[in-house]
Amino acid sequence: MVMDDAERTRRTEALRRWALAKLPGVDAATPLEKVSDDASFRRYFRLPAGDRNVVVVDAPPDLEDSGPFVAVGRHLHAAGVRVPRQLHVDLEAGFMMLEDFGNELLLRVVARTADADLETAYGRAVDGLVQLAGVDAGELPAYDATLLRSEMALFPEWFCEAQLGLKLDSAARARLENVTGFLVDAALEQPTVFVHRDYHSRNLMVVDDGPLGMIDFQDAVRGPVTYDLVSLVKDCYVRLPRRVVERIAARFHAELADSQALPDLPAFLRWMDLMGLQRHIKCAGIFSRLNLRDGKPGYLPDIPLVFSYIREAAATFDELRDFDAWLGAVVAPGVATLAGRS
Repeated sequence: MVMDDAERTRRTEALRRWALAKLPGVDAATPLEKVSDDASFRRYFRLPAGDRNVVVVDAPPDLEDSGPFVAVGRHLHAAGVRVPRQLHVDLEAGFMMLEDFGNELLLRVVARTADADLETAYGRAVDGLVQLAGVDAGELPAYDATLLRSEMALFPEWFCEAQLGLKLDSAARARLENVTGFLVDAALEQPTVFVHRDYHSRNLMVVDDGPLGMIDFQDAVRGPVTYDLVSLVKDCYVRLPRRVVERIAARFHAELADSQALPDLPAFLRWMDLMGLQRHIKCAGIFSRLNLRDGKPGYLPDIPLVFSYIREAAATFDELRDFDAWLGAVVAPGVATLAGRS
């Protein structure tokens, strides 16, 4: 389901009036300033409010359940994690007013950072990872085999068949099932911690000289210790040199090695790379579904990078060489065509 223009206009004005009612003294004619949409049906606006700005969110309750966002946000805030303060929430209407973290994404900082300085640029992001790993995750859903499998099922359905138009025979499906089982087993070997589940440069905000602000945390789970790490260092929107990836991973490993009883660094990097393969298989499917089902083609240009991560990881492990050969022969030509259109 997608909102039509008339409904969007109606909800935008209703959101503006709701927000202004919470901000006495602000001119009633003050307009909302569009900030962004995301991969969901939420829409974000900025509202000038005297000597500060606030962010107001439209999350239609028939399309978006904001309950997890509110609950996880309050849990993280109570744990001392820098997430937007929730100033006002109306779940029934689907409206929220949040602290404004500004516009400076980590992505923009990285884009203007020289390769030699990348590890330093990511320092506060690693601090945030370590902090998240110490947050109580006992009440969160488990990132279990069922969820891991359901995510990877998006790859054949939405990416291979729907987006690329491939016809997968029984041999291809059996191959994908073997890969899925292998990656699930690798993920479930790992210690579990609080997992943001989308910890990357577009969801980390440079607010000031303090900790980075974290957003888009509503899908948090209790899951593998390397998941957020690989989301950061093998970001779907920016590629880091492998030496930087390994140095960031080594720092995170050193910080958590004792508390999480981690294996040695080579074994930890294997966990990380296999976890990244699971994530990128999922992301190829999600980006395709956003385009085809939700009318959001903006993620299609990111698929070639995501696919390059998939190929890179598949070529690294002997257990996945057959999968890599199939990707090269069957899937890569379609991705090349997709890249040419983006």
